[in-house]
Amino acid sequence: MSRPERALARSLPDDLVLDLVHDGVHVLPAQRGPMAGKHGWWQWLFEPGQAWSEPGDGGRTRVALPFALVQRNANCTHNGMLMFLVGDGGVVSPVAVQVGGETCQYLQMDLWGLLPARFTPGRAANHAAIADAAAAERDRRLPTQPLQAVSQRWPAVDVAALAIGDDRARTRHGLVVDGVHFTSGCDTRLGPYPACDRLTLPSFSVAKTAVAAVALMRLEKRYPGLASTPLRALSEGSGCRSDAWAGVRLVDLLDMATGHYDDPAYMADEDAGKVAAFFGARTHALKLAFACEAYARREAPGRRWVYHTSDTYLLGAALDQALAKRTAGSARDVFDDVLLPDVFEPLGLSQTARYTRRTEDPAAQPFFGWGQFLRADDVAKLARFLGQARGDAGAGPVLDARLLDEAMQRVPGAGGLQAAHLENYRYQHGVWARELGAQLGCKEPLWVPFLSGFGGITVALFPNGVAWYSFADDGRLASIDFAGPAREVAKIRPLCASAAG
Repeated sequence: MSRPERALARSLPDDLVLDLVHDGVHVLPAQRGPMAGKHGWWQWLFEPGQAWSEPGDGGRTRVALPFALVQRNANCTHNGMLMFLVGDGGVVSPVAVQVGGETCQYLQMDLWGLLPARFTPGRAANHAAIADAAAAERDRRLPTQPLQAVSQRWPAVDVAALAIGDDRARTRHGLVVDGVHFTSGCDTRLGPYPACDRLTLPSFSVAKTAVAAVALMRLEKRYPGLASTPLRALSEGSGCRSDAWAGVRLVDLLDMATGHYDDPAYMADEDAGKVAAFFGARTHALKLAFACEAYARREAPGRRWVYHTSDTYLLGAALDQALAKRTAGSARDVFDDVLLPDVFEPLGLSQTARYTRRTEDPAAQPFFGWGQFLRADDVAKLARFLGQARGDAGAGPVLDARLLDEAMQRVPGAGGLQAAHLENYRYQHGVWARELGAQLGCKEPLWVPFLSGFGGITVALFPNGVAWYSFADDGRLASIDFAGPAREVAKIRPLCASAAG
């Protein structure tokens, strides 16, 4: 971060206007997702809180709201609590604010203080709808148990080995077994986070699977053959309509195998300085121009994997165009018109997960490859949906079976392209895979699909139906090496193909 960026990050938005709905003990923010404002770095994201009174409050109501400060046009997430007292006639105390934890590799900070506030009593026009949605969200959470309960059901499992890396870098971790969510606590530098079930997690590149891959697989099931559509038939960008993009299909974008690159070495292009222009751009036109024109064509598509978030962005834009054509313009936004009704709502994902970062212009183009915000319950549901449930959102499979099975390493000979020089890593249809057979003592290779996000985020989908996740932010190998958790998962059910039969 530059010095001006650090200075900006030390200030808070001063234009917050927040509507709250009081429903029994629950205090519900009327607006979910990041709240747009004038601040150059931060946006507020509020989660449902609680209201109560304590002796000494003088008859006033105490309100505690979990929130996150999320980086504008990005995904870094800093979690905190906000508390204030409200009396008769709307008299409100100063608002106490505290932040003591985050999932953000390049900015860690503690924050506390008092903010001035005004409170105007009233009743939101959509009070009942907000209260009903919040109640439904609570009711649809997966059954949850503390992570320590794993060893009670499976005594051989070393629960401590499910935590990897430096404790100080880890936001939280958990395990999903047969629809039960075993989850860690939420420790921060200032103590346990008091609203662990509502702690906000950034997706970063987990969205390349949870949003981009799921979107293409859903549309392929709706419209068979769509994944093989040439990009040039759908792209708005003039650069993507040139001969350089001949033969590049939508699935090649998902696979990051377009044949366009500067340097094929592992993450060389993604870490290059010029990529800042793509991530920093706030309009669809600028992001699209970069995605179409930043890299020259070096070889035919489908031959080599080179990691580009811009490829995933390009896929999202093309899918929106494809949807508009297929529906004669009645649907134009894959995130809102396909993912929400067909996948996220049936799965019961939180209101937090139903928003995504978009460009800050009239196009409001979803990022697709990053920019979603999640709760641990959402992570658990998505992991079960993609893994054990095989794309069944509750009323039957909603994803194309072939694409999903290939991504989950279930189709021999269709495991995807090797990730640069890493012989034990593949990338197929927006999903990573790691070979763990040798480390687990298997007689045959064991490819484990997993989702990955910047800084140390991993969601592993083991072939025995168990899922494991960890959110960390120090970027170290120890925070992403899940061989240790894999050994414990194998004690729940066998992982090696020979042992599993």
